[in-house]
Amino acid sequence: MPNVLQLLDSFNQGGTEGQTVQLIRLLKESGKYEVFIASLSGEGPLRSQIERLGYKDVPSFPLQNFYNANAAIQLKRLRSLMRRLEIDIVHAHDFYTNIFGMTAARLAGVKARIASRRETEGIRSPAKRWVERRAFDSASAVIANADAIRTQLIEEGLPQEKVVTIHNGIDIDRIAAGANIDRAEVLGQLNLPNGLRFVTIVANMRHVMKDQATFLRAAQQVRLAVPDSGFILAGEGEQLASLKTLATDLGLQDCAFFIGRCAQVPQLLGISEVCVLSSKGVEGFSNSILEYMAAARPVVATDVGGAREAVSEGTTGYVVQPEDFSTMAARIISLLRDSERARNMGLRGKERVIEQFSCAVQLRKVESLYDKLLSRTV
Repeated sequence: MPNVLQLLDSFNQGGTEGQTVQLIRLLKESGKYEVFIASLSGEGPLRSQIERLGYKDVPSFPLQNFYNANAAIQLKRLRSLMRRLEIDIVHAHDFYTNIFGMTAARLAGVKARIASRRETEGIRSPAKRWVERRAFDSASAVIANADAIRTQLIEEGLPQEKVVTIHNGIDIDRIAAGANIDRAEVLGQLNLPNGLRFVTIVANMRHVMKDQATFLRAAQQVRLAVPDSGFILAGEGEQLASLKTLATDLGLQDCAFFIGRCAQVPQLLGISEVCVLSSKGVEGFSNSILEYMAAARPVVATDVGGAREAVSEGTTGYVVQPEDFSTMAARIISLLRDSERARNMGLRGKERVIEQFSCAVQLRKVESLYDKLLSRTV
């Protein structure tokens, strides 16, 4: 059985980390590979999920940067681990693990080396992009989680045969469970009022690029047209205070609800009528969009990253230009005013997720890539 090392940055509650933990679970359940894990930081709330899978002692390789003595020590440790475990495939999942993992794997003589890119542009400096490109050059394959990212990588000079699109996968059963809820109970748990029709956005508030400000400006117009509308913002981060101030300035203090990081996403989506992505950049293939669609909710999303690969315009939702809050508002209003159309869009979105973006599809594509790379090393 081939040995695969999954290398992730941390166990924090993020899109990349969540997808990596999910992939680890899928690979273990498949039983086709012996799966090992290493991380740069061993901390984070997702650590408990890994432990439930049987990983009690996950080696960590803490880094402050790539240019000091500690980096050399950690690189040597990781190289030794790969050799001791006789790793056949190294799979890195983000910027830092790409650089650290591809370097260690090359030094350890690992033949099948997989790097990843999960965002388009706007978050890395030219110097960091240059360093990451060197990691991509050392990789046997680079996974992009959207065709938009694959196209960008090829335009940057990577051979097209090296770059593989594997979209994020979603656990449909987990999200769909939110459809069978007691609405009053969920409202009580989330401290939300009864009698409102909720428009929801699930996105972290750590980066201005998530642009919840555009969502709030759209909400102001929606509220004027649909007086019983309410707006839920799920997420936490440094932008929270400024977003609350903006909501007050826009007169939304009584209908915009900041609920923090939500551990009950299926239930949250179950009480929502329309779901939104408002980002103006730095998106790959949004997990939130997939969750919205898996919950059979119509989506209004900005045209960033792989949004158009998920949302079928006019069929499962709408795609609008970044920062265009007026068009975003008009789309939301149209869905709130035509509940039957919104319901049908949501159902078609769920069907699309089942067909194209399920965990089963994701696992099949990852294992196919692993098999292909291993066949080259025989």
